[in-house]
Amino acid sequence: MSERSDSFTAIRATYRLQFHRDFTFRDATALVPYLASLGVSHIYASPIMESRPGSTHGYDIVDHNRLNPEIGTEADFRALVNALHTHSMGLILDFVPNHMGVGSDNLWWLDVLEWGRDSPFAAYFDINWDAVRPDLKGRVFGTAASKKTTLGHRLVQA
Repeated sequence: MSERSDSFTAIRATYRLQFHRDFTFRDATALVPYLASLGVSHIYASPIMESRPGSTHGYDIVDHNRLNPEIGTEADFRALVNALHTHSMGLILDFVPNHMGVGSDNLWWLDVLEWGRDSPFAAYFDINWDAVRPDLKGRVFGTAASKKTTLGHRLVQA
């Protein structure tokens, strides 16, 4: 087991915060003193990476490399972390690579559609590359033979 840094705060009690455009890093920062007074040791945050515009949950991430601009800037995030540290609190992030939206706004998804298994992002999606149906083997979408179904039904899993 690795050693913890001296600044690690033992987890005693968590408080879940659901970030979205109407509840931002600044809103969370304002709550920190109150949560600390309740004995909360850590904020457990919903996904904070860039999600689809208007997302109320953050589980439709379109860019894992950027904070969601609807919930704040890097400076706002740093202010939240500083407030937590000032109150000897920590932050737990809900960070799962497959928490993302699929569509034209997700560059990882588009890369998988173009390159299939050879995409460096293929492993981030739950795609059944070895489908039972021969026309779906190694593919995300079926062939012209499966056009009887809608696009959504031809999607294997993502």
